[in-house]
Amino acid sequence: MVSPTRPDAPHVVVTGGCGFIGRAVVGEFRRRGALVTVVDREPLTVDDDGIIGIQGDLADAHIRDAAVRPGTAGIVHLAAVTSVLRSVEMPATTYAENVAITHELLELARTRGVPRFILASTNAVVGDVGGSTITEDLPLKPLTPYGATKAACEMLLSGYAGAYGMAACALRFTNVYGPGMSHKDSFVPRLMRAALSGTGVRVYGDGRQRRDLVNLDDVVRGILLAWDAEYTGRAIVGSGRSVSVLEMIDAVRAVTGSPLPVEHVAAPEGEMPAVVVDLSRSARTIGYRPQVELTEGLAGVWRYFVENDRQKVPE
Repeated sequence: MVSPTRPDAPHVVVTGGCGFIGRAVVGEFRRRGALVTVVDREPLTVDDDGIIGIQGDLADAHIRDAAVRPGTAGIVHLAAVTSVLRSVEMPATTYAENVAITHELLELARTRGVPRFILASTNAVVGDVGGSTITEDLPLKPLTPYGATKAACEMLLSGYAGAYGMAACALRFTNVYGPGMSHKDSFVPRLMRAALSGTGVRVYGDGRQRRDLVNLDDVVRGILLAWDAEYTGRAIVGSGRSVSVLEMIDAVRAVTGSPLPVEHVAAPEGEMPAVVVDLSRSARTIGYRPQVELTEGLAGVWRYFVENDRQKVPE
């Protein structure tokens, strides 16, 4: 149930608001009665008087100018090149879309008195730490253009917070999964598509590499907590529980009833052995504590695939 826009409602700008995470963030702000401006290359498909859609490229100054108006309460910046492989193939484009656009948005926020700026970042800013636990205090040591651009964006936020008093927060997401991600090529949707079609999956190496999977509902919760706290700094948003790829497959077998046969293939260069995160600072600073257990979350993704994607799978 979407709440009507309150007369005193904050005006929130969400870049990438038509995307997987963006749609959920926009929906939660609307449930609070906020007025939301969505900026995305894709057209807005929601019919809601409380959402203003601006279709276009954030590299265009006119698009940015139309989106970030005086009186804006804050910007949630989700739009970015997020593919590691694409960043390696197109480093200059990744820099332009991730770093340059973030700087332009920060400048608009500064000149127009926007007090909050939340950036979707990543634990890739610290690179490969082996099996060590990742905290916000680890030095930045990215190993790809994607990680490097997010590290650069975090430094920009820090500079604008220090110089201009902006509540600038970088939220480092782990592997996000949830309903609405059927267009993506990450491991969870690949498993769901294989379960629907009755095929198997390829696994890099022995499958014992560990990952932290965080549910979309928890990610949205983390964003709203950072917003409410007007937090400045870095915070990790994950599940706090790492599982191996083989354990992940077993969990999907349990919720789908599919056998999901596995083919082991050679791991690519740079495959990280583990992503293990410490959420204690996130709990202290913004009150973030994950609430969605993995099997429960995967069951929700499976229901979405069954309801929305079964007809796309050949018999």
